[in-house]
Amino acid sequence: MKILFDFLPIFLFFVAYKLYGIYTATVVAIVASCLQVGFFWLKHRRVEMMHVITMVLIVVLGGATLLLQDETFIKWKPTGVNWLFAAVFLGSLFIGKKTMLERMMGANVALPKLIWSRLTMSWAIFFFGLGVLNLYVAYNFDTDTWVNFKLFGMMGLMLVFVIMQAIYLSRHVQPAAEPVAQDSTNKEG
Repeated sequence: MKILFDFLPIFLFFVAYKLYGIYTATVVAIVASCLQVGFFWLKHRRVEMMHVITMVLIVVLGGATLLLQDETFIKWKPTGVNWLFAAVFLGSLFIGKKTMLERMMGANVALPKLIWSRLTMSWAIFFFGLGVLNLYVAYNFDTDTWVNFKLFGMMGLMLVFVIMQAIYLSRHVQPAAEPVAQDSTNKEG
């Protein structure tokens, strides 16, 4: 259910674009993103950084799109988000004792430090590449193609990448230490 909530502004942007065009879709995305952050805060009394970053970028770049009537700004939003994630993942290799992935998954998955670093670097490279690919599509194809790529292409690439990461992870996960079972019967007697 959470993944649907996370992708709601993108989906609404897509539907609004198909029905009414890029400028209406931009307004819908701005409103949906603000509502998403507000609803999450009301329900949990905290905000998710990903939602806030996305909201700020959509408000700034979407606002520029609407104010200047230039769709180029909204097309930069996925690149901005992806490059920011790439920077965070890359930075976590050098700042702190744990990488970003280790902080996110370390309580559930035991991996050697080298594997955490490799996974984190691969996510940084993936997000950077996704940002570059978004710009390539935005500048070399029409807006309709870009909107379709934004929803289906990026989501598909993310799914393939996650599956590849899961396969890689499965080869390196260390088994958790099993608790020693206490025998309640006394065998000395």
